[in-house]
Amino acid sequence: MKASPVRPGDFLEFFAEIDLLCALSTCPGGDCSAQHSSDKAACYPLKIEIYRPDPEALAGWTSPRPSAYSGSHGL
Repeated sequence: MKASPVRPGDFLEFFAEIDLLCALSTCPGGDCSAQHSSDKAACYPLKIEIYRPDPEALAGWTSPRPSAYSGSHGL
């Protein structure tokens, strides 16, 4: 594995069309640039911001229909 190329100020932005339950994690293996799963690797906080879009930006948008999936996969 290589070290993460992420730098301060980098971000991901999502538009959720349905309610979400999310988890955020950095590489669970630790900083692999020095050694795998090193307890000496520097850790940095992750920031999460949740925004509500301007209602005008959603003009004409409708929520997606629920999935018709029956939950029977593999049965």
